[in-house]
Amino acid sequence: MASLKELKGRINSVKSTQKITKAKQMVAAAKLRKAQAAAEAARPYAARLATVMGSIASKITVSESSPKLLAGTGNDQIHLLVVANSDKGLAGAFNSNIVKAALVAARRLRAEGKTVLFYLVGRKGRAVIRREYPKDILAMFDTTEVREPGYTEAEKIAAELVTLYEAGKFDVAHLFYSKFRSALVQEPTEQQIIPVPAPKVAETAAGSAAVEYEPDEEEILAALLPRYLKTQLFGALLENMASEQGASMTAMDNATRNAGDLIGKLTIQYNRSRQAAITTELIEIIAGAEAL
Repeated sequence: MASLKELKGRINSVKSTQKITKAKQMVAAAKLRKAQAAAEAARPYAARLATVMGSIASKITVSESSPKLLAGTGNDQIHLLVVANSDKGLAGAFNSNIVKAALVAARRLRAEGKTVLFYLVGRKGRAVIRREYPKDILAMFDTTEVREPGYTEAEKIAAELVTLYEAGKFDVAHLFYSKFRSALVQEPTEQQIIPVPAPKVAETAAGSAAVEYEPDEEEILAALLPRYLKTQLFGALLENMASEQGASMTAMDNATRNAGDLIGKLTIQYNRSRQAAITTELIEIIAGAEAL
């Protein structure tokens, strides 16, 4: 049985931990508001760009002369999995859920006879993927010196992916990230980003109107496709930031509550032990008095 001194030390230790988790919860809550606003603000732009691309893509017939980002390589043997994680922990299952989704896809593709490679963004999750696929990591993008990954990082990642694609390193690229739903719900998401899937456009009167493009549709698409890729990556980074803060806030709230419960249990145990010690001391005093 633990001594009173040991119990008091454990109570003080848990109280210190509780202060830290409470502070981290408040910081995550403050960051979440900003990250959520940024993610939600980027969604309409991405949706509108997809609509414009779908409208233009519907006017052409995809062929070998079409932009490579749209037409593809003519093969789908080598698949690159772009796994976007964060660099920090204490965010519950945020990073592990993204990695799990990527590993499930990797096993599925390998079962189909495909070659699977990885492009890793962020530090978390690397160890798990390295352990299972040590020779299949094509490249890694370091964000440890970046406070909040944003459009600059999306541009760099897009440029590296396009360079690898044009060099024939892969045929299809899939992006894995966490879509923010709420502070309690973050949804691991898989999205094909290369070649860019032609977005579907609903048939409407406005959409079916005759439109002449200058320059022609393929030239416009050639300019829009890299921008679209950057936008998708930027949106994923924003969704990840919001998801990370939501997961962190929830995890720290749970940790704070658990610390409170543990403090309560330890305090009860301490009081009982203290009462038992007092009772034992009184018995010894009474026994000593009777002996006199």
